[in-house]
Amino acid sequence: MARRFVTVWCPDWPVVAAGLPPDEPAIVIRANRVVARSAVAAAEGVVAGQRRRQAQQCCPDATLVDHDPGRDARAFEPVVQVIGRFTPRVELIEPGWSCLDARGPSRYFGGDEGLAARLVAAIGEVTPAAVGVGVADGRFASAIAARRSGAGLDGCSVVVAPGGSPAFVAPLPVAWLHQLGEIDAELVGLFARLGLARLGVLAALPAADVLARFGPPGSRAHRLAKGTDDRPPAGSEPPQQRAVERVFDDPVTDLGPLVFTGKQLADELVAGLSADGSVCTRLVIVAETEEAERTERVWYRAGGMSAPAMVERLRWQLDGWLGTFANHAGDPDGPVRGEERAGGGGRIRSGVVLLRLTPDEVRRDDGDQLGLWGGRSAADERATRAVTRLAGLVGDEGVLVPAWRGGRLPGERYDWVSATSTDLIDADDTAERLRPRLAGPWPGTLPAPSPAVVPAAVRPAELVDVAGRPVVVGGRGELSAAPVSLTIDGGRAQPVTAWAGPWPLDERWWDPGRRRRLARFQVVTDDGGAHLVLAEHRRWWVAAWYG
Repeated sequence: MARRFVTVWCPDWPVVAAGLPPDEPAIVIRANRVVARSAVAAAEGVVAGQRRRQAQQCCPDATLVDHDPGRDARAFEPVVQVIGRFTPRVELIEPGWSCLDARGPSRYFGGDEGLAARLVAAIGEVTPAAVGVGVADGRFASAIAARRSGAGLDGCSVVVAPGGSPAFVAPLPVAWLHQLGEIDAELVGLFARLGLARLGVLAALPAADVLARFGPPGSRAHRLAKGTDDRPPAGSEPPQQRAVERVFDDPVTDLGPLVFTGKQLADELVAGLSADGSVCTRLVIVAETEEAERTERVWYRAGGMSAPAMVERLRWQLDGWLGTFANHAGDPDGPVRGEERAGGGGRIRSGVVLLRLTPDEVRRDDGDQLGLWGGRSAADERATRAVTRLAGLVGDEGVLVPAWRGGRLPGERYDWVSATSTDLIDADDTAERLRPRLAGPWPGTLPAPSPAVVPAAVRPAELVDVAGRPVVVGGRGELSAAPVSLTIDGGRAQPVTAWAGPWPLDERWWDPGRRRRLARFQVVTDDGGAHLVLAEHRRWWVAAWYG
């Protein structure tokens, strides 16, 4: 008989974690995409995955908030503690989404329906957020049930009868495979184009044919579509010696050193598993203090966890737990309850002395299959996730990427913008933004090639004629004399061997307060340097170098 799972899902949890009022339009943005939205914004047509500008068109009055996974994890900690009262081990997928084995708790609390009702009531005591609870055979079916109940489609909880998961998922779209993070969007799109629009249709195909046509990912999608995802056939219990841990001589109370140590442990663990061709799908993270206070969480990811993914979950778990130390370490009268020591929540009185990462389940690492004709690779996706995580660690302005802005001068064409404000998800759109639009809506732009070096600010210069007088550009773009010498920023005068121009530029002529008139020159000096110089307000400036 298939294992039964309970999934708890809080829809649009980032909105709740941000403290936004539920009766006002609000949107949480990551990498210029909608991560979550309030019910009011959803009613206006805002959907997850939508681009920022499209979401603002649907709901112009919505409050925009940047996504903060750490904030989401801290806010979800009380919910995890409540779920922990029903089972000794809670499996976390991400903030707002957790899973637990239904067998023991269901028997203790009077069946699946009784367990679901108690979970909804208990969680409602610690958060005003909507909550969906689903019970079914396998994680995949229970996750769908929880999301349907959380969205208000089938009540506050959905309980699928034992053995009923295949029939429950059969009429649903194959898009659920990607929506729950189980299968890549490209493969799901291929299923739809081939006419396999429903999970039941995909499940009806012979397993051998699906494996031969789509490989291991297709075989996994086939198992999920049949509602038999108790554990992939390649899953196994890892040997206990795979656990990695670090004991601190002095208690550690700061999150930074713990995360740094966690990164070393994660790298060590992943390297050991990779040597055996394995990847961790369930990870147990344990931290203990010198007074035996303890936090233990189980994290699950169907596709396996890389070292950065492990570190990210470590940060989520410790951030909320250590926050209780900062808030209550100075309170000598605050009691420490026994269940808080064991459950990983409540007040802690001392620093961390033990950090342990244990792979609870591993599977074969199938590697990354690159496209025959190129396209976005797995390395691109990993780079995108790494940039996004790094921005979350060091702040929005700490990670910058180039973006096309447009303009007629080299310093205006591109600009460094925050990685979180740029759409890093759509590779085609990113490439289009970074492609120079020389033939686009910028008449008067200098022809190719573009300068090789563009300084952050123009540098003062002097361009003089044979008599040593400054060269002047007239109102009609004519020169007072041919330039013979160029001096940059008070340095040595360099003889001019060749020059071209001027190319006058008159921008915003309709706005007297912002009008800009200048002329551009290309100048080659005797040292072989090629410079782009500007004449503005009877002064000369070097704007860029060609080599």
